[in-house]
Amino acid sequence: MLWFIGLGISGLDGISSSTLKILKKADLVFFENFTSPIPKNDQSKIKKLVKSRFRIAPRWLVEDGKTILAEAKKKTVVLLAYGDPYIATTHIELRTRAETGKIKTKTVHAASAIPSLVGECGLQYYKIGRPVTVMREQKSWNTVYHIIYENLAKGAHSILILEYSSIENFFLDPKDAISSLLFAESEQKRNVINESTFIIVASRIGFRTQGITAGKLSSLAKMCFGKPPHTVIVPGRMHFTETDALKMFAKCIDEPFDNSSKIQKISDQMITKYVPKARHALDEVIKIFQDDKNVQPVIENARLYIDDAEKFQSEGKEELAILSIGYAEGLIDALRLSKGIDPWT
Repeated sequence: MLWFIGLGISGLDGISSSTLKILKKADLVFFENFTSPIPKNDQSKIKKLVKSRFRIAPRWLVEDGKTILAEAKKKTVVLLAYGDPYIATTHIELRTRAETGKIKTKTVHAASAIPSLVGECGLQYYKIGRPVTVMREQKSWNTVYHIIYENLAKGAHSILILEYSSIENFFLDPKDAISSLLFAESEQKRNVINESTFIIVASRIGFRTQGITAGKLSSLAKMCFGKPPHTVIVPGRMHFTETDALKMFAKCIDEPFDNSSKIQKISDQMITKYVPKARHALDEVIKIFQDDKNVQPVIENARLYIDDAEKFQSEGKEELAILSIGYAEGLIDALRLSKGIDPWT
């Protein structure tokens, strides 16, 4: 038997009496420490609580899984984790392997830090976009930047889970995350992030020392947020109830505002850039071929494709818009090549 038990965001103080019974009866308890650090007092409490063997489980042990699965074939084994046990994909994979190996599994779910911190900040959970884990390596920030961009283009909030390494006892500091965001903008140049971007730093959610601070990047760039863990949220389009709640629950250095208001979708950027160019090129082509009746249908089709591109974009049919302007440019280029002209200049 293999139990997957979540401790929620409050640790042992928040678990039920039935979960305590499971822990007491278990033959072996693994407490994983790679998704979240284990405070010393929780570790000592678990050791006193369980009469069975107790072991801290680093990432490699859970990912490898052989020791845990071998024990679970013969005994009642518990894999203990903060939050909900299935927030970590490693745990889901381990459960799949257990069931494949005919090892019975059971689960005790609990509150995860992610939905908890969203609520603690006063945001609406259904407006959360794709979350992303932020690593210290600068190259990882291209992915982070584009996820923020995609979320903001939809008006959604972005949750940035800052790197934690149990081996090095390392937490990525929010100040480093802020400087990396600005550096990513300097390379990508899509006008997604600037010093006026409004962010939220949620610290130690569920702990007695919980703190939530919000403001512009420029206001938070040099601020000390205390001990980890920390999570950064880049809000998108906030409903007035969200801004009211955030101002009540958090320390707002600056007035909350909509980060998504100035974000242009990639398709909007392309249509805005290429439609005027295509119209100008087509006007030049018309001057050159105005007396050639054979190419008039080609010119008319190119004009219709340009019109379609704007029409489709206004209707939210982005793929058709891009295809249409591409077809228009292709027809114009065909005429350009036929006469050796360059209407694009």
